[in-house]
Amino acid sequence: MKKQALNPYLPGYEYIPDGEPRVFGNRVYIYGSHDRFHASMFCMNDYVCWSAPVDNLADWKYEGVIYKKNQDPKNFLGLRLLFAPDVVQGTDGRFYLYYTFDFMGLMGVAVCDTPAGTYEHLGHIQYKDGTLWGRGKGDAFPFDPGVLVDDDGKVYLYSGFYTPIPSVVTGRKKLKYEGGYVLELESDMMTIKTPQKLLFPKNGEGTFEGHEFFEASSIRKYEGKYYFVYSSKHNHELCYAVSDRPVEGFRYGGVLVSNCDMYLNGCTSEVNGRNYCGNNHGGMLCLNGQYYIFYHRHTDRTSYSRQACAERLVRRADGSFEQAELTSCGLNPGVLQGSGKYEARIACNLWSREGAGRYDVKRSRKKYAQHPYFTQDRKDGDVCAVQYIANMRDGAVAGFKYFRFENLNKICVEIKGSGKGNMQVSLDQDFDYIIAEIPIFLKSRKTQWFFTETKEVTGEYPLYFRYCGMGAIDFISFQLES
Repeated sequence: MKKQALNPYLPGYEYIPDGEPRVFGNRVYIYGSHDRFHASMFCMNDYVCWSAPVDNLADWKYEGVIYKKNQDPKNFLGLRLLFAPDVVQGTDGRFYLYYTFDFMGLMGVAVCDTPAGTYEHLGHIQYKDGTLWGRGKGDAFPFDPGVLVDDDGKVYLYSGFYTPIPSVVTGRKKLKYEGGYVLELESDMMTIKTPQKLLFPKNGEGTFEGHEFFEASSIRKYEGKYYFVYSSKHNHELCYAVSDRPVEGFRYGGVLVSNCDMYLNGCTSEVNGRNYCGNNHGGMLCLNGQYYIFYHRHTDRTSYSRQACAERLVRRADGSFEQAELTSCGLNPGVLQGSGKYEARIACNLWSREGAGRYDVKRSRKKYAQHPYFTQDRKDGDVCAVQYIANMRDGAVAGFKYFRFENLNKICVEIKGSGKGNMQVSLDQDFDYIIAEIPIFLKSRKTQWFFTETKEVTGEYPLYFRYCGMGAIDFISFQLES
């Protein structure tokens, strides 16, 4: 089968949240945080980079480690965590990496001659007198950098965080947490040229009511318009605002994506979400007139092992965007082929008999003990790890969107665990159009294949798998045959 672009678009063993897509030359580069599988906190690994040709977003290449936690002299022991970064190309042709260490309240800058080489520490965002931003009286809390080098060479830095961090963590008592800020940098890419300006207030005049700024600043300029992408106070959604100017006049545009499909297809709460939700962060990309939104999903029943996903955006005639639906075929030019083998890990929808919910902290693992979840069979970083859906109990559903079928008549499922029942396969999430029921009987925890013939299917449809029976099964993969 010809290689297709899937969601998540990176290998199952890789955990890259907060992905910022950037085009340099003829490749798309992904810069994000680096989570660890089965971690106890966000962003525990060093920064790595992946890239793909602009004309083939199914062909992702691992570029290696580009920056280590202990390269910054303020973190020489490597105890601080590298949170969401951004990378831009300066007017001098070099590439600049912007980052913050967890909740330290400082923003670092590193530089490299190539997009995915080894970045070297340059310094920290600072005032002309050398005072570090985040250490001055009345400074905003530096967090989640979004950087724009405009057509005229001016450099703008966007940043902000909604929730005040205790001074015992930051070491500063009077940092501001009023929303999203912007400031201009000098041509050295790290000295503040103009004072910080509150651009996206979380309260008061200018607030995007109902979708107030929370974090995850990301900025792009397309066709003369400035698009600011951010995570709202709801956390699971990425929204956008648009303006004709980089430092003023932004108007709310709408929701681009929610990692539980909130607001779509009758989804009005996290419990009836189409996936388990949590924080969200990403950026916008435009290639050959097609727009995409990059975001992340949650695995392992926590917020600490997140994976990179992306969806195609539909742009309306007035220039606004429709909210993207979660799919299994995000970066693919079209729907997936309705034949061949697919890993269950590409499910874009997942919920239990009781619905879904929100992954926030470590206690989620206990809270959602009876729910299905994405996991893997080996330790973090093992390229041989197999990712799959674990703990599917009676009534659990995994959904995959979308496929183009031509006379589909057989479905096989690869299962392990301990259970007895059947796997229903439907063309709709309510299981009104069941096309197959596959008997499941597992005597041991060894992986087994089960199959059945289906009602003949031709056309474009999603597939939903629902386990009905006793015990708990792990869903590894499925095979579609005509």
